[in-house]
Amino acid sequence: MNPLPLASNSLPSYHPLPFYFMQVTAGFPSPALDYKEKSLDLNEHLIPNPISTFFMHATNDSLKESGILASDLLIVDRSLKPHSGCIVIAHIAGELCVRRFEKHGQKIILKTDENYNEPFFLTPDDEIQIWGVVTAAIHSL
Repeated sequence: MNPLPLASNSLPSYHPLPFYFMQVTAGFPSPALDYKEKSLDLNEHLIPNPISTFFMHATNDSLKESGILASDLLIVDRSLKPHSGCIVIAHIAGELCVRRFEKHGQKIILKTDENYNEPFFLTPDDEIQIWGVVTAAIHSL
């Protein structure tokens, strides 16, 4: 899993796109529907802390049950403190890994979804770095 280069701050941070207030149905649309439009900027919804945010691609399905698929674009925020149940990017044994972070008292466990990899139980001697908390995963349909 390789981090994508951090974007330059010279890029515009606001890029609104049309957002339609209507529900999509499989039937015939009513001509009486009121199609209100406003702008929606995904940066506002997905990147609350631009200075501390970076992107990575997931390389396997180790968190498929959690909604993260191979080749998903992960949005990672370095400013967030990991909490039990969140998904993090961890530097383990020279590799970057995406794992679920669990804390039970003083014990910290980094794990994938069921039966993919063995959980990693952190000890005080482990040289593990948490690079950030995954805040969103974007994948194509």
